Amino acid sequence: MAAALSGVALRKYGYVGAVLAALGVIGLAISQGLSWGDQISPLYIAMIVGGVLAMLYSPLLKWRARRRSGGYTVDGDYDITDDNIMMRSGTETGGIAWDGVAQVTETPEFWIVYVGRMPATVIPRRLMSTADDETLRAFLTRRELLGG
Repeated sequence: MAAALSGVALRKYGYVGAVLAALGVIGLAISQGLSWGDQISPLYIAMIVGGVLAMLYSPLLKWRARRRSGGYTVDGDYDITDDNIMMRSGTETGGIAWDGVAQVTETPEFWIVYVGRMPATVIPRRLMSTADDETLRAFLTRRELLGG
């Protein structure tokens, strides 16, 4: 779950890295034709390297989160009603009222629940039957909470 939440928050690094690397490649290609291109090409190479590192930042953090949290996971379950989402994990119980939910986005592995602009929790789809998944999708669509 930590990997899914971090992926949402860190997506911007991938975009910034792609733009930075693309600008570095374009600048390097253009500078090769200039007489003073040899002096400025280290700048474009640094942009490319920085862009690639920024794109690798999010996958590295996801990998570390999965590796760290593997030993802490416990069995839990979710009870989704018309009023709220109740989450149980080990001895802990918590809930989020639907009135406080701003939107819910879906990924192939999770439903990501946002309270305001921040992701609050994720619901693993592997814990749901196909019928429950479709029922939740219909519920979210009816309440206009399903975001892209």
